[in-house]
Amino acid sequence: MHWIAGFLIVAGLFFFAVGVLGILRFPDFYTRLHAAGKCDSLAAVLIIAGVALYNLTDYSFANLLVSLKIMAIAVFVFVASPTATHAITKAALVIGVEPWSRKDRDQ
Repeated sequence: MHWIAGFLIVAGLFFFAVGVLGILRFPDFYTRLHAAGKCDSLAAVLIIAGVALYNLTDYSFANLLVSLKIMAIAVFVFVASPTATHAITKAALVIGVEPWSRKDRDQ
């Protein structure tokens, strides 16, 4: 169980790092937000699931309840993070943030 939990946590850290690289390397607001939203959601769920599994190593009823609460947080993050990313993107579009295009790169 420790190995699986450790793998999930390390995989989550990897996706957080990839998201940071996307934020630093992509050219405009929308692509940066896409990288942040996708990687943040997946990484957070993986890390939270790893923590929940790690908590289950001591097989007691109290730890099972704590792990179920942690998984409920993971479900909330899985739903709330893409919704927030969509709302931020729509607000940027409404206020007039222009998407990047190739002609911007050539100028």
